[in-house]
Amino acid sequence: MASIAIIDYGMGNLHSIAKAFEHVAGKDRVLVTSEHAAIRAADRVVFPGVGAMRDCMAELQRSGLDQLILETARSKPMLGVCLGMQALLDASEENRGTDCLGIIPGQVLRFPADLKEAGSDTRLKIPHMGWNQVEQQQPHPLWRGIPSGSRFYFVHSYYAAPRENAYVAATTPYGIEFASVIERDNVFAVQFHPEKSQHEGLALLSNFVGWDGEP
Repeated sequence: MASIAIIDYGMGNLHSIAKAFEHVAGKDRVLVTSEHAAIRAADRVVFPGVGAMRDCMAELQRSGLDQLILETARSKPMLGVCLGMQALLDASEENRGTDCLGIIPGQVLRFPADLKEAGSDTRLKIPHMGWNQVEQQQPHPLWRGIPSGSRFYFVHSYYAAPRENAYVAATTPYGIEFASVIERDNVFAVQFHPEKSQHEGLALLSNFVGWDGEP
């Protein structure tokens, strides 16, 4: 029996994502844990999160989970979700600048205050909240059975800006085209909430359950 460890560092709707994984995991064991040994022993690891980047990084560093995530990113399939995606980059503009994990080169930027709908003077609300399209930019095993342009559920005020397009697995339009999915080797990370994204979200989680970490 394989296991999926959802990292618990005190930030994130862990109940919802755990329930979604239990729905698609079959016989695989799903555990929500902060125990280093359990995370290290798991076959796959999920790095979720909501809230402020400064608080996220402070808690990861306090618990030593930052180093464990760096280790995991080199050794087994890992899925980042929402704040857990943003924390994979080098740094964030949030909280007047916060250093992140540096697993994927790039920055986390705040949506411009004057963000407008393309071809219109209509000002867009921040945070970006609700359903939006995800346009796949390169093939990946986690896209199996999910058409490009499928809609997923978002809630965020900051967005990922990877240094190279090679790390961008999908983009989403919201006044600008931003990277809504990033990937590198055995790491795949999404800005949206798959656990709140109905059929397509569950399909992505199911694909992660069967993913061996190869691009």
